[in-house]
Amino acid sequence: MIPTAPEEAPTSLPTFLTIWGGQLVSAIGSEMTKFAIAIWTWELTGKATPLSLILFFSHIPTVIASFFAGVLVDRWNRKQLIIVGDSIAGLSTIAILLLFMSNQLEIWHIYLTAVINGLFGYVQTLAFSTSMSTIVPKKHYARASAMMSIKFSISTILGPACAGVFYPLIGLVGVLIVDIMTFIVAVSILWFVHIPQPKNSKVEKSHGDNNWQELTFGFRYIFQRPGLLALLIFMLIYNFLGQVSGPGLIDPMILARSNNNTAALASVQMAFGAGISIGATVITVWGGPKLRIYGILLGSALTEFSKMLFALGRTPLIWMITATSAGFFSPFTGSFNQAIWLSKVDPAIQGKVFAARYLITQMIVPFGIVVSGFLADYIFEPAMKTDGDFAGIFGGLFGTGAGAGIALQIAMIACFSIVISIFGSSLNSLRNVEVNLSDYH
Repeated sequence: MIPTAPEEAPTSLPTFLTIWGGQLVSAIGSEMTKFAIAIWTWELTGKATPLSLILFFSHIPTVIASFFAGVLVDRWNRKQLIIVGDSIAGLSTIAILLLFMSNQLEIWHIYLTAVINGLFGYVQTLAFSTSMSTIVPKKHYARASAMMSIKFSISTILGPACAGVFYPLIGLVGVLIVDIMTFIVAVSILWFVHIPQPKNSKVEKSHGDNNWQELTFGFRYIFQRPGLLALLIFMLIYNFLGQVSGPGLIDPMILARSNNNTAALASVQMAFGAGISIGATVITVWGGPKLRIYGILLGSALTEFSKMLFALGRTPLIWMITATSAGFFSPFTGSFNQAIWLSKVDPAIQGKVFAARYLITQMIVPFGIVVSGFLADYIFEPAMKTDGDFAGIFGGLFGTGAGAGIALQIAMIACFSIVISIFGSSLNSLRNVEVNLSDYH
């Protein structure tokens, strides 16, 4: 049995930092594998669509899981769910390794493992995110959320860097073995730490306890609070546009415009990760503005402006500079958004509420992922060839040929996202979400 302990009030950060450290090691291994798989897929197909489909198949099960994962997380031991999620990820990596070593690995195997990892990875992520409020004191919510961005940034820097160095030496097999070793480290750490379980919520009891009411509780909770609903709708639109303008497009654009220069791709990914690390560190030290909604709106607008400049670039140096800028501002949106939800929702019902939040904001994202690849391969890329329909209009800004259409697509969608951020700041229900809704008690 996994050791457990009675519930206790969150008073410090050591437990969170211990878990964070183990998850960081595992994330670095996962990023190495993602980088190696992206190169393998691009070399095999030479198209953006398969890379987008990997994202699509990893995302679809998370949307499906969000229908029931919240109930599981609020009912079951959250520590055990985190361990299960890590374990499944490790087993899927082992499966890819065995298939590759037997010369049987095909692109559909990657899609299948993406589905499995997406499903269990979401349950793990939800269990961990809802555990933050039982581990970390309220005053540190923004800092803890920023630490999660730092984890992402460090893994984004070190993962591609290590993969770029070691992939030519040890190949895909070696990278997968390293990933498996990092998974073992993460699970070993989780086994010995204590994650408190929240008490039952009075709010939930007042809404009934049958299965249907449990499944719909999170949605009803959000819809009854206009501020949270406005924040949710903003993130829904922002996430959708973010998928249409990346991240499945960034790798093929760089590879196409750099003649398959994997070192350039790794450098840009590292620059983006460095930017996230710096931005998240600033939030960790600063703590954020008194009204965190301003951090969300400003961060989203500046991130998209940086993406526009990124798309206009044609050299690795410009890509690295603008990727660093985009990375710096990107944690503002996620960290402050998470901090608002952690402070406004009772920890005992965060599983169901956060799952409902995720479903609403992410349900259209798979469509965005598919659309992004389709637009790139069949609309923007053909239109930005030397004799393409858009070449005469935008060729001076983005150039022509391979990758130019993807760059135009990223820039156009990023511009529209900036407009959405500016419009959001004018909405009273969104701008005053923290004023109109009290913290949980």
